[in-house]
Amino acid sequence: MDNPFQLITDAFAADYQINLSIQGLDGSIMLTLSNNGRIVAKRMISAEQRNDPARLKRLVQSIQFGIAIEQGHSAVAVLESMTDGGTRSLPPPPAKGRPRPTMGL
Repeated sequence: MDNPFQLITDAFAADYQINLSIQGLDGSIMLTLSNNGRIVAKRMISAEQRNDPARLKRLVQSIQFGIAIEQGHSAVAVLESMTDGGTRSLPPPPAKGRPRPTMGL
């Protein structure tokens, strides 16, 4: 079985400082990602999620998705990137103050 802490570290260490802290006797941990002293994401990870590689991978993807949306990326582009096996990189988020393009109409 893969080391869950290594999977988390591999997913986020390039861009964020990672803090993992034990939250309770049930084995849950708090994941805090920060960048330049600013908290970017904070998630509770249950023992069940931590010990199930498929659930942990979905949790990591969910966090990555949330961060990308917060940074202004298009939800559609993020989902396409994730379902593409990660082979496509995300376009830069729209510049602040400029309207986001709309789909279709």
